[in-house]
Amino acid sequence: MMARSLANLIHRGVLARPTVSTASGSFSQAILRLSTNVPNDPDTHEDFRPTSKVENSGISLKDVVEQDVKENPVMIYMKGVPDQPRCGFSALAVRVLKEYNVPISARNILEDVELKKAVTAFSYWPTFPQIFIKGEFIGGSDIILNMHQMGELKEKLKDIAEKQNSTQ
Repeated sequence: MMARSLANLIHRGVLARPTVSTASGSFSQAILRLSTNVPNDPDTHEDFRPTSKVENSGISLKDVVEQDVKENPVMIYMKGVPDQPRCGFSALAVRVLKEYNVPISARNILEDVELKKAVTAFSYWPTFPQIFIKGEFIGGSDIILNMHQMGELKEKLKDIAEKQNSTQ
């Protein structure tokens, strides 16, 4: 009963707001002020604020990217994950890389905007996916596809594939 009354109050309050810009801001800004998921909102209890495991660990995102690239023979920063890409370019890159039977390490840049910015700053490349092989930035799906078609990717991944096949 109380929840219904609260919902009615909020509903009436929201509907009573003007839908055009006013001196104090627009309708959408008024709605955002009512939102409880604003990260730096002083009215949101700290238990409900978003947290970042990386942020709380003292490790910078630049360090995370450097470590990813150094420790993983094939590293891809993509939209989604290899088993469920969230864009066609990421899907294409994963499909091409899987042709070589190499282990693919990946991070989903859609989950963390700050990670996306850190990767872009690290590679000086604005688009995704971004593929690194043996610590070297290669490029995106178009470059990987071109290297695959020209036979260059097979040579680049040869020792990684051989190592993978010998451990199976």
